[in-house]
Amino acid sequence: MKRIILSLLVCCLLLTTIAGCQNQQSETVSETKDKSKMAIGITFDTFVLERWIRDRDVFVDTAEKLGATVDVQNANGDVEKQKEQIKKFIDQEMDAIVVVAVDCFQLTDVVAEAKEKGIIVVSYDRLIQEETSDLYITVDNRMVGQEMAKEIKSQLPEGGNVVMICGPEADTNSLDVADGFKEAMDGGRWKVIYDDNVKSWTPENGTAAVTEAFQNVTDVDAVMCGNDGLAGYVIRALSEMQMAGTVVVVGQDADLEACQRVVEGTQSMTVYKPIKELAKLAAECTVKLIKGETISELSDSMELKNGSSVPYYGLEPVAVTKDNMDSVIIDSGFHPREEVYLNLKE
Repeated sequence: MKRIILSLLVCCLLLTTIAGCQNQQSETVSETKDKSKMAIGITFDTFVLERWIRDRDVFVDTAEKLGATVDVQNANGDVEKQKEQIKKFIDQEMDAIVVVAVDCFQLTDVVAEAKEKGIIVVSYDRLIQEETSDLYITVDNRMVGQEMAKEIKSQLPEGGNVVMICGPEADTNSLDVADGFKEAMDGGRWKVIYDDNVKSWTPENGTAAVTEAFQNVTDVDAVMCGNDGLAGYVIRALSEMQMAGTVVVVGQDADLEACQRVVEGTQSMTVYKPIKELAKLAAECTVKLIKGETISELSDSMELKNGSSVPYYGLEPVAVTKDNMDSVIIDSGFHPREEVYLNLKE
């Protein structure tokens, strides 16, 4: 009897050991599988702006279809928080880190740390300065500013006083948009009587910048806004002064509310940026970089403030007015017709 019990105990021990080994093997295989997948970390400045939610969804969907996992982080406009997120990605040994910078000038050290670890860094829509990224992909921002200037000129052929409320100086795109705008305005009959930058893209700073602008100027014919969010604050202020629809207002991003204002007549134009194409390309190019493949989409190189250059790809924006709202925005599926024309009786 004792022998039988002893034999049974031995069998149980053997079965337990085998099961343990099998579990250990399956855990090892599982870990190997996870490590073999491409890992991308992406950190956004904020999701306050409507467009970044679109970018996020398309980027993640495209990257996952290409076999990558994506860890999405939101810095909520806090550059220190964004640095922590990038450091976390470094600790996690991500294959690539994609950054929509809160401040293009304050990420030098953490980006350098990522590069030292052999991690690919992509500047998405905003060019990180000082430390070279592996890729900068965006929309041609100088062209955005040029399209804004063209619209103001066409609406004010006799000239007029122009106010510029630009995006934050920490966002290099804002500087490029402003440069393109000034270049296309080129003085003459159109005079820029006020030029300022918001401190950040937060609603409170946007509202404060608009309030300050209208405290400093009274005779204004047109307002160039750094984005459609700012255009909304401007039009709200103009409405309070019973001037909405009489002052030319231009913005960018083709936010739904901006498109509604364009068809209603309070905003003259918004600039549509092919966000879906941009986010899809960014994901595809990031995966190619991880795999060591050549990126044929590159159009040029972009120079940093320190003189070094970054491989660059820029998409062309499209100016959207009442006249082409349907063909650009509705037909592309960017916004549904019923939502764009919601406040109008057709």
